[in-house]
Amino acid sequence: MDFSIKAFDTKNTLATAKTGVVAVAVFENKKLSAAAKTLDSAGEISAALKSGDISGKAGSTLLLRAVKGAAAERVLLVGLGSEETAGEKNFAAGVAAAIKVFATLGANDAIIALPLAEVKERDVNWAIRCVVQAGHEAAYRTDGQKSKKDPAAAGVKKLALAVPNNAATKLALAQAVAIANGMDLTKDLGNLSPNICTPTYLANTAKKLGKDYKFDVEILDRKQLEALKMNSFLSVTNGSEQPPKFIIIKHMGGKPKDAPVVLVGKGITFDSGGISLKAGPGMDEMKYDMGGAASVLGTFRAIGEMNLKLNVIGVIASCENMPSGRATKPGDIVTSMNGLTIEILNTDAEGRLVLCDALTYAERFNPAAVVDIATLTGACIVALGHHNSGLFTRHDAAHDKLAAELLEAGQDAGDTAWRLPIGELYNEQLKSNFADLANIGSPGGASCTAAAFLENFTRKYTWAHLDIAGTAWKSGGAKGSTGRPVPLLANFLIKRA
Repeated sequence: MDFSIKAFDTKNTLATAKTGVVAVAVFENKKLSAAAKTLDSAGEISAALKSGDISGKAGSTLLLRAVKGAAAERVLLVGLGSEETAGEKNFAAGVAAAIKVFATLGANDAIIALPLAEVKERDVNWAIRCVVQAGHEAAYRTDGQKSKKDPAAAGVKKLALAVPNNAATKLALAQAVAIANGMDLTKDLGNLSPNICTPTYLANTAKKLGKDYKFDVEILDRKQLEALKMNSFLSVTNGSEQPPKFIIIKHMGGKPKDAPVVLVGKGITFDSGGISLKAGPGMDEMKYDMGGAASVLGTFRAIGEMNLKLNVIGVIASCENMPSGRATKPGDIVTSMNGLTIEILNTDAEGRLVLCDALTYAERFNPAAVVDIATLTGACIVALGHHNSGLFTRHDAAHDKLAAELLEAGQDAGDTAWRLPIGELYNEQLKSNFADLANIGSPGGASCTAAAFLENFTRKYTWAHLDIAGTAWKSGGAKGSTGRPVPLLANFLIKRA
């Protein structure tokens, strides 16, 4: 779907706009939005509302044809609930409902004239992003690997947003489209089968992004990783026939001497659990265990399209976790890149083993901040469900500031996170009789002990960890990658720039 801005004034009004369909808002108290009033010169919209044909409840819709007060072929009435409480939830429901109706129509183009600038507690920029993301979500397809593709959807292909046409709205629209495109890439990578989306495939995706957006891309293979003494990362890939890939991707859009923000992604393209084998049911969903890597690449797609004026470096540690005669065993001890020894008590706690070496590698960039992103623990789903990503960081002025930035960016983007604790009490649970630390903790607080494990490798810079196990994908009938937390990360970087 193509998006554009269409401004109206006293000369060029919404009523005279020729389009396939125009969507306007109505409310539960039988009131019309300002845009709806401009199309109601003959009273047809008021009559429909008074008759009860549409309740005005958030997400309700009614399609009218040949409305006398409108040059548009159709007018779609969209309920936004009570006018006094028409906040973001109701607005998002109304937008989703309108996009759903647009997909069923014979119209090629549409205007969405919902009150974008009047959403309670939000602004027009947020509303523009809401519309664009809803459009992309509706248009997204998961049939790329089917022998017979689903029939191409009919409906609206060009959507104009009725907002003032100025520098601010143009920028908001460009950012919204870039973020939505980044989410689409993240979804595509997550949804691909693991025999296709291998570590090599992720590396090639990074190379393509580099070519498209002039990023510097470097791929390290096993011999280079061995030379760097990334023995913790390499311990995870021992059982797989797929070669590991360590991906570095750089967008140097800021000043040459500015310290970069580093995004570190967990890229386990399939997680069988290794020797600590997972249960069979649901194991297919472990193709999503590269959600952190996919979100880093999706974020780079977005910032490349925006040409963001900020230095950003992506670091992705990618491999498979498979059982074989060569696979790492429970009880093995490995030495990480920073010299700490790790007793591997459970080979299914592999994400932290690849991330710890990646976090050590990030030191060389003298970063302004490091954020790692990983589908790390099922315990985070137990704690937060599928609504919020888990956010972990140290408690001091610099880390509290970083946490606040990430939480605010997620709130603004509708891609929320919740801060959870780490600290020495959780490090106590990681003690080992035989190594510097164990890769799993004693029972209780498993998402917190996982974050505490990572914290041991981040002492030389400001760092935060995002556990996206509950937000990166959906299970059940709607199974698939969500594209999160690309909106959070992109918004965080936009604000930094």
